Parts: sequence; C-alpha cells; structure tokens
Amino acid sequence: MKRILSLLLLALTLSAATASAQGTFSFGYIHYDSLLHAMPEYAAAQAQLAQLRQQYEKEATYNEKNFKRLFADFLQGQKDFPQNILLKRQRDLQVAMERSLAYRQEADSLLREAELEMINPLRQRLDAAIRDVGTEQGYHFILNLDHNACPFINPAAGQDATPFVREKLAQ
Repeated sequence: MKRILSLLLLALTLSAATASAQGTFSFGYIHYDSLLHAMPEYAAAQAQLAQLRQQYEKEATYNEKNFKRLFADFLQGQKDFPQNILLKRQRDLQVAMERSLAYRQEADSLLREAELEMINPLRQRLDAAIRDVGTEQGYHFILNLDHNACPFINPAAGQDATPFVREKLAQ
C-alpha cells in the first residue's frame, strides 16, 4: 500500500513538474460515492437488492423455525427415546443446523454477487462519464475525495468536476 502511494506521489510530482514547465496544470475532484448514489438506477438497484434480501431472509427464518421445532421435539422426547433414536435425532439436529448455516452463507454470497451484477454497470457508466469530463475539461486527472483520500485541495489549483459529471450522466 505504501509502495502504491509512493508511486502515485512520484507520478503526481512528475506530472506537476511537467505541467509547471508547460505553464498549465489542471485537475478536477469529485466524490465518487455521492455521484453513484445520486444515480436513479442506483436507487432501483438498491430496491431490487432489498427485495432479494427479504426473500432470502424469509427462507432463513423458515429454516430456523424448522430447526427450533426439531429441537423442541428432541427435548420433549429425549427421556423416552431409545439410544439409537436419540442418536439419530441428534444427527438430524446437527444436519439441520449445518444446512441452515450453509444456506445463510450461500445467501450472503448470492447477495454480494447480485449487488456486483447490479452496481457494476452503474460504475462503468459513471467511470465513462468521468473520463469524458476529464477529456472535455482538459484535466490531467480527477481525484476521488471519498474516504478523506485528499484532505486538502487548493481551490485555486483544482476544480470541482461534480457538476460536469452530473450533467454528463443526465445525457
């Protein structure tokens, strides 16, 4: 990570030196996540994910109720069960618990995949808009200010590219 940051700093320094020699150096800055979340398609994707999450949760709740029922039956009859039935019921409980846990893990994995499938096209569209704005505005680069990546930017040196990207996305 430090190596990447060092290389990035070196590249920026070299770019700045080159730009200073040429006399002009411009860059833009944006908040990527804000732009992504402002896209109407993002809200639709989040609604679809919430619906899918609700369906998976409903099935997981069903599995948990089934397990609780099996467990209650086991507790109620364990004094009266012969040893072989007691062992079978214990195995059934173990299998039901493992199945329930495996389902939860699979559901989480499927939700992550679904989110990627829904959000990646939006990210690609946003990335294309950012590239277009960078080219049109003549920026050397566009910084993403999310996660406090760049705590200070001299307003005289850079330009907020957010309005240009929003305009590009609206087209």
